Amino acid sequence: MSLSDYLLQLGYDGLDKGVIPDFIVRSTIRALLRQRLREIDHGSLQANHEAKMTWIEGLKQRTTIADVPEKANEQHYEVSTAFILSTLGPCAKYSACLFPTGKETLAEAEILMLESYCDKAQLRDGLDILDLGCGWGSLSLYLAKKYPNSKITGLSNSATQRKYIYETSKTRGLTNLVIHTGDVNTFDFPETTRFDRILSIEMFEHMKNYQILLKKVSTWLKTPESLLFIHIFCHRTTPYHFEEAGEDNTNWMAKNFFSGGTMPSHDLMLYFQDDLTLLRSWYLNGTHYSRTLESWLALQDKNGKAGLAELRADAKAKGLDPIEGDQAFYRFRVFYMACSELFNFNGGEEWGVGHYLFKKKAV
Repeated sequence: MSLSDYLLQLGYDGLDKGVIPDFIVRSTIRALLRQRLREIDHGSLQANHEAKMTWIEGLKQRTTIADVPEKANEQHYEVSTAFILSTLGPCAKYSACLFPTGKETLAEAEILMLESYCDKAQLRDGLDILDLGCGWGSLSLYLAKKYPNSKITGLSNSATQRKYIYETSKTRGLTNLVIHTGDVNTFDFPETTRFDRILSIEMFEHMKNYQILLKKVSTWLKTPESLLFIHIFCHRTTPYHFEEAGEDNTNWMAKNFFSGGTMPSHDLMLYFQDDLTLLRSWYLNGTHYSRTLESWLALQDKNGKAGLAELRADAKAKGLDPIEGDQAFYRFRVFYMACSELFNFNGGEEWGVGHYLFKKKAV
């Protein structure tokens, strides 16, 4: 092992033990972000149009929609539900919230973003609605209550998420909600199940071949008047892969939280309109997401004693060393900090949130 690799490993070990002060972690993250932008500006990350088109064509040549969906469960969606909920707001929204004044509470910001989806997706009571990649049910549960005459369907890759949503829906007396567990690579709905609206919130970042995905999703829409709404995080100009660099997997984010992941560019969806037509897009400044993440970090710290105990117990229940619970706890702290710094960089104008509204093409 070289000296640089040895020092890098020492740093990672320090992160796993929570012994590196936050101000050092944050300043290091900002330095890495400046390096990332230099790479983008110098063209090594598809800054020029020709290279960007080559990158996009590479996505279209992939044989799978998602490369490693099981990793998403391992890294996010089947982590202890009790721990995750201890870091989120009351709606358990594990995606960007909306802070129009910057003074909103997390609970208020959750509702504001959920309401923005309802407005942009042109929802109304009585529709058949699919929440594609439904997470812990923040949107599904909200829509089931808001639109009692609608049938709300959710699709999640995680069995533990489905279990939580059903338990919560029973507690709230909701009877118009159905949740499926499935891998989007292979899952399909029967021909008798079609939707007036499909909403997908921060799922596409785990995907690769959007052409295959959107073709499949288009078949789930009822009519040419049916709509698809997508929420993703993105870079303002340049898409790139989360790659585990080299044999030592030195890319911390790709290794621990986004294996097989994609950072879309804001315009990326424009290049995948074979089966759907983009009607409108929106860009939300990244500071909305940064405030969301800082709120999650504050809650994780506030509930830290219980969160650590929960992750240790979860590791033990899975037959692992309880120390892996500690590692997971501190890695989530770094994850929240790293993402907050990313979305706050350059006043939120480098990385932010994209919203898109598609219409099914007439046959």
